[in-house]
Amino acid sequence: MPSGACCGNTANSHHTIQLTTKEHVMAQNTATIQTNVSVSGMTCGHCVSSVSEELEALDGVKSVSVDLNAGGISTVTITSTQELSPAEIGEAVAEAGYLVVANDA
Repeated sequence: MPSGACCGNTANSHHTIQLTTKEHVMAQNTATIQTNVSVSGMTCGHCVSSVSEELEALDGVKSVSVDLNAGGISTVTITSTQELSPAEIGEAVAEAGYLVVANDA
């Protein structure tokens, strides 16, 4: 279910995310990449689940962590074994009902 359908948001409301940083991390002898995404408009656990589910379906994604700031800017950290393109992230977020407005990757 698109996140625009939850939390009292109308179907025409748009949420925004912004890719803000990318960091390479060595963990257990396996290189991983952490990508931080700023997300606007997430208000509840359903919003978090919708975005997380779509991002976790991308190839190479090991985990998704969300620091929810209900109604404000939330930080989503994607840990992956390969670099994700801004287009991949944007498509996954759009599938959850959100809109990517800028990528700094």
